[in-house]
Amino acid sequence: MEKIFVMLSAAFMFLAVAAGAFGSHALSPYFDKNRDLAAIYDTAVRYHMIHALALLGVAWAITRWPGPLLNWSGWLLVAGILIFSGSLYILSLTGVRWLGAITPIGGVAFLAGWLCLLLAAWRA
Repeated sequence: MEKIFVMLSAAFMFLAVAAGAFGSHALSPYFDKNRDLAAIYDTAVRYHMIHALALLGVAWAITRWPGPLLNWSGWLLVAGILIFSGSLYILSLTGVRWLGAITPIGGVAFLAGWLCLLLAAWRA
């Protein structure tokens, strides 16, 4: 499982850096006219990057304390990146506000992933 999470972490980090650069350069004219959407995009990139790095930490933790809680932690962080950051990316690029309604589901996935990591370390 640690290999899968390292690979996913690297892929998500690659995408986060690419998304940040794309937003900063290619989307700059669009965001100059839509500052609120630019802030939403920045939040998506920030949470995407932080949790991709956290996924790397989960992969490391699995090598020390393997178990189902760490597997859950990793998959919940993956879900959080896809749902939280993904919905914010789409919202910021389309302006479709109802997508903000699913963003908290990704936030809960992040919280649950961190809680699973905490419990796994505590039990180790």
